[in-house]
Amino acid sequence: MRYCLALDLKDDPARIAEYEEYHKRIRPEIEASIRESGITEMEIYRVGNRLFMIMETDDTFSFDAKAAADAANPKVQEWENLMWTYQQSLPMAKPGEKWVLMKNIFQM
Repeated sequence: MRYCLALDLKDDPARIAEYEEYHKRIRPEIEASIRESGITEMEIYRVGNRLFMIMETDDTFSFDAKAAADAANPKVQEWENLMWTYQQSLPMAKPGEKWVLMKNIFQM
């Protein structure tokens, strides 16, 4: 499956540059947790302060299982808390929601 999600960064060029630096050298335990969840490929793009993530997953992937595994992993929680200092919810996000799943409206 392919999933596309969106999230905003705080609109501060220096902080955005820091955020990008963290993603140039992602922590090995974070990459491992992503792969172990069934995510086989992940890309994040940015325009301005808007982020767009594309995830390719295998049949074992579940958003609920990923959330539960992340909640139980102190290293992932440390990473998520750090990243949240750079991120902000989209205006249409539900309370507590970070990445918002996008609706596919066209495919060719």
